[in-house]
Amino acid sequence: MSLLQRNASVTTRYGGGFVESIDGHSGGHEGGQPVDWFYYVNGVQAPSGAAETNVQQGDRVWWDLHDWSQTDEVPAVVGSFPQPFLTGVEGKRLPVRVECASPAGTTCRTVTAHLRAAGVSSAVAELGPAGEEPDTLRLLVGTWSQVSGDPGARRLESGPAASGVYARPSAAGRSIALLDAQGATVRTLSGSAGLIAATRYTEQEPAWLITGTDAAGVQLAASHLDEAALRDRFAVAITAGGGLLALPQPGGESGSR
Repeated sequence: MSLLQRNASVTTRYGGGFVESIDGHSGGHEGGQPVDWFYYVNGVQAPSGAAETNVQQGDRVWWDLHDWSQTDEVPAVVGSFPQPFLTGVEGKRLPVRVECASPAGTTCRTVTAHLRAAGVSSAVAELGPAGEEPDTLRLLVGTWSQVSGDPGARRLESGPAASGVYARPSAAGRSIALLDAQGATVRTLSGSAGLIAATRYTEQEPAWLITGTDAAGVQLAASHLDEAALRDRFAVAITAGGGLLALPQPGGESGSR
């Protein structure tokens, strides 16, 4: 809290433990929907109020005022890349494992190269169950039909209330519905489309999904694993033409492409 107060004009509530407004922008309701301030440390939603959270040198703290009508928990976001892979979660640096449908393939090498360029060392393994290694940051790389065997990943098919991700891949993995903050489908991507998202399952550490509708879509996603593409975004989708779409999408007319 003290870090925020040194850098912005802040009002608080509940005895000073929670933020009400930052630089005049307050929580409440907008367009009939509830909005409030939420914050993320190294891309992970903080589990407690700002007054109770300690941050370390190098941590990235991101405050975001958003509509929480669909879910009050977006447990992990991609917008602080290369965090949490550099300094970890809640003050604890964690090992990083890239799990690929094809560990020797080009897409897996693209992901590890982007991590290495950001100063992150990683192990490589085949896609598999999370197992009994809760203290590992995992990146799951493969088509949706390949990564959806992971129970945390599969939650995306049930929408943001289950996963915190404003995209819903079809069960067969051939299309990805992009949602607005109210959970409505704004656009549906098919063809070779990609998705980069993060979620968190039970007590495990956040898992990142580098996925797509087909192998070309996964490669598109892997090629966008960098700070410029991801900064301050919950998740991103990539069209077959390489266009980058931030999630949640702005509300509007439904469509497909």
